Amino acid sequence: MKRIYPLFILAAFCAAVFAQQPAAAQPDGSSKPALSDGVAHYNPPAKPDKAAAYYHYALAHMYEEQMAVYGRSDLANKAIEEYHAAIDADPSSEYLTAALAELYAKTGRIRDAVLEAQDILKKDPKNLEAHKLLGRIYLRSMGDMQAGEGSQSVLKLAIEQYEQIVAIQPNNSDDHLLLGRLYRLQDEFHKAEAEFQAAIKLDPNSEEAITALAFLYNEEGDNTRATQLLTSIPDANKSAKLYSALGYVYEQQKDYKKAIDSYRHAIALDRDNLDAIRGLAENLLNDGQTEAALEQYKIIADSNPEDAQTLLRMAEIYRKQGEYDQALDELTKAGSIVPEAIQVPYETAIIYNIQGRYDDAIQILKDLLQKSEKADNSNTQDGKARRSAWLEFLATVYHEAGNDTQAIEYYRKMLDLGDDSAERGYGGLVDIYRGQKDWQQATAVAKEAVQKLPKDRSLKMLYASQLADMGQPDAALEQVKSLLKGNSSPDDRDVYMTLAQMYTRMKRWPDAEQAMDQAEKLSVKPEDKEAVQFLRASSYERQKKYDQAEAVFRKILSADPTNAGTLNYLGYMMADHGVQLNEALDYVKKAVQLEPANGAYLDSLGWAYFKLGKYDLAEENLVKATQHEMGDDPTVQEHLGDLYQKTGRLKQAVTHWEHALHEWNRTVAPEVDTEAVAKLQKKLESAKVRLAKDQIQK
Repeated sequence: MKRIYPLFILAAFCAAVFAQQPAAAQPDGSSKPALSDGVAHYNPPAKPDKAAAYYHYALAHMYEEQMAVYGRSDLANKAIEEYHAAIDADPSSEYLTAALAELYAKTGRIRDAVLEAQDILKKDPKNLEAHKLLGRIYLRSMGDMQAGEGSQSVLKLAIEQYEQIVAIQPNNSDDHLLLGRLYRLQDEFHKAEAEFQAAIKLDPNSEEAITALAFLYNEEGDNTRATQLLTSIPDANKSAKLYSALGYVYEQQKDYKKAIDSYRHAIALDRDNLDAIRGLAENLLNDGQTEAALEQYKIIADSNPEDAQTLLRMAEIYRKQGEYDQALDELTKAGSIVPEAIQVPYETAIIYNIQGRYDDAIQILKDLLQKSEKADNSNTQDGKARRSAWLEFLATVYHEAGNDTQAIEYYRKMLDLGDDSAERGYGGLVDIYRGQKDWQQATAVAKEAVQKLPKDRSLKMLYASQLADMGQPDAALEQVKSLLKGNSSPDDRDVYMTLAQMYTRMKRWPDAEQAMDQAEKLSVKPEDKEAVQFLRASSYERQKKYDQAEAVFRKILSADPTNAGTLNYLGYMMADHGVQLNEALDYVKKAVQLEPANGAYLDSLGWAYFKLGKYDLAEENLVKATQHEMGDDPTVQEHLGDLYQKTGRLKQAVTHWEHALHEWNRTVAPEVDTEAVAKLQKKLESAKVRLAKDQIQK
């Protein structure tokens, strides 16, 4: 421990040293202080007084140490006074000026610190300590500032100092590394690369420099060089840090399995490395290994119960597994740690919506919107993005709750935010009107969207799809094709997906297949490939190629066992054709567990029970389906009719079949299954004849 000497001891020591030096000559030639009205006044010496300078420096240093121990501002002021006295005694001492500048920096007097350091550099432009002090001050200021023009100007000042530092002292690896990071912040990648390479040349074992260069390559899109740099180090020499860096690089490349392997190596070398465990968990989740990811998050939560982000991740996994009570428990814990975190109530609203607790979800989202209106950052880009997400979610909840009037109101509010928000708002409005079978209004809104946002490709495709449904398929297809950029542009994936959907609705199967093939080639993310597979399977099902459809659906589930849409589609298809009914029921049950308020899934569950002869359970779930968005769905109405016929309630059956036929007659041609409608018409006519006979007999 550093020893702090009492003031009187150090003062006595310095006085003794000072007493051995000759007194400074006064203007009258004497060695006594000048007197005026009996008061002694200090006059700066004509030449440096080393003894006096040391005396005042020693006192300043003592006050500075006591300040560090006791935290008293008055001691800081005394130290500053003594430094000034020392500098007055020896104005040429750069060491004293530098010490004073350091003290200014420590005590938050940044402007004074900068002025002192700049004064030194005026006298000695190559003073290394002054450049380092300014560099540290600018770095500290950057950390205290938010992104903006001010932070960029300070970044430039910091770079200027470290450029001088490496010029004066070129053999320090750490200085090159720091300068490289500053260049990176200024997006000067080539300069950053040169500094990182210089740092590695000076210190080939510098893990910081190696990882910094690898991350730079990765960020520039040069994945090969990033991987080569990290894999060039022999495994025996790789530390946990380097394995973690390699895991991160693989993760950015979407190579999740290699990322998992790298993070496992890092953890084997350092079992307490929570960052490596978190990296492993994230990549297990990305790879679809949900249970394994959850186990890793539990390890982090046990080691650090205050890690709110981990609790949120666990809640997300529990939600996707359909374990909503457990998910809500984790969210409650996270909320107690970070009460102001908006992600906690938002995730809670997602669960309430899935559970059908619409009023609770709506209240949470309204509260978030109200708070955002009062926040200072409500007009920032991030603030607008959050409001947009909440408005969209609120509109969705209102729609699922059966209140389309409110849903339309909130989608309309998104239009005022412009850009992506307006695009999604228009898309939501079109979906609402299509659900209401108001095809003319849906088309009118899509047209309005294109007129308001003429450069938006997604809205152009939306409008074209509407035109195709309204009887202009060829013109619509040409409009969509004109959006293709060619040369394997990633932007073309969405265009091919739209073409595939349009061709499928038109029953132009070979064209749909070709469009899906092109979309699959351009799909990089696992979820994008999965979306193409789902579209392909549904296309097979519509062509009545059930074995092929089942094979693709099972392939999706092997990679993503909790894909609710696939579970529902496969289960319903199997139940509808009366094959493997118990397995079909299990699939649909799991889909409903994941989304208990989804009307389509409830209909599938009711139909599976019907096929199994469990009519009470069938009725319970089919009625629930009508209460969750599906009241006017012709398929649900037909299913209810079939159930009532089977259970001897023919009049009710006729009512629901008539409702189903009415809804089919309101549907645009591409969505109508003419064969199914013909069978329904036949059932309805037969039932009416039977009811008429029964009436005559009575």
